[in-house]
Amino acid sequence: MKSVCYAKAVAVGCLAVFHLACHRQPETPPQAPLPWVTPAVAAPRLQHLTFESAAARTRISFHVYTPELYDTAPAQRFPVLYWLHGSGGGLAGVRPLTAYFDSAIRAGKVPPLLVVFPNGMASSMWCDSQDGRVPMETVLVKELVPHIDSTFRTIAAREGRLLEGFSMGGYGAARLGFKYHALFGTVSILAGGPLDLSFKGPRATANPGERARILQTVYGNDLACFQAQSPWRLAEQHAAAVRDRTRVRLVVGDRDNTLALNRDFAAQLTQLKIPHTFTVLPGVDHNTMAVLAALGTANWDFYRTSFGARAAAAQQPDVQGE
Repeated sequence: MKSVCYAKAVAVGCLAVFHLACHRQPETPPQAPLPWVTPAVAAPRLQHLTFESAAARTRISFHVYTPELYDTAPAQRFPVLYWLHGSGGGLAGVRPLTAYFDSAIRAGKVPPLLVVFPNGMASSMWCDSQDGRVPMETVLVKELVPHIDSTFRTIAAREGRLLEGFSMGGYGAARLGFKYHALFGTVSILAGGPLDLSFKGPRATANPGERARILQTVYGNDLACFQAQSPWRLAEQHAAAVRDRTRVRLVVGDRDNTLALNRDFAAQLTQLKIPHTFTVLPGVDHNTMAVLAALGTANWDFYRTSFGARAAAAQQPDVQGE
């Protein structure tokens, strides 16, 4: 009996040490400046704003689109779509995405909503880096979301929040959507990656230098830390809480090199009994706007259904947050 108890104690201790290793905070401020504030993107109805981050100890920028109704209906609250960009920084996609959502709202294809474009840097993986220099997960979930709810007239409840992303952003939407299921009612994973546990998918294999750099800067060159933060593991851990409560979709093109891993991840969700949809788009490669265009009206149907009665309830000025 003593040996069993000792083994359990050692196992618990190892887990605790591992948890601290994956979330270690820096003892000193970063030695090199980080691009926490990006240049502003100019587009109609789009704002470039900053807020003070306690986690990063600096100001951080983001963009937010507000529909025209936001200005003319001061008592109304609005659902929020958080758009997580892919690797490279995502600024180039902000303007076309803003136009995409604005034209749909003006055409009545989707109810008026806010679209927030966080600054996820070039390759943060939407994770807290192992060395603590880039606490991206904390900045987004613990700081930006509350900041948006306190600054804008939002539906401050999980039913009023949709987390969506493309490529690295799809990876981020998956892992954060499952982990913080109390915050986000809908998770949309567009051509997400990396979704494997070995970090040896097509892109990593084709770019070994990039893989090595990301594994080092984000995960402390620790594959176990990478695996602990993966959507695969987080789906396993939170399956019971997500199941039949969170709306989940996966979308990928049939010419996208992430197709096989997205299909594997969809199969994993099926095994975990997490309801979801998995859509493969013919003739589409790894391109954000091509994915959205190929989805067509089904995309707007998805948003309308996701927000559902909460979007209608936004007409009432007394909608309560969490």
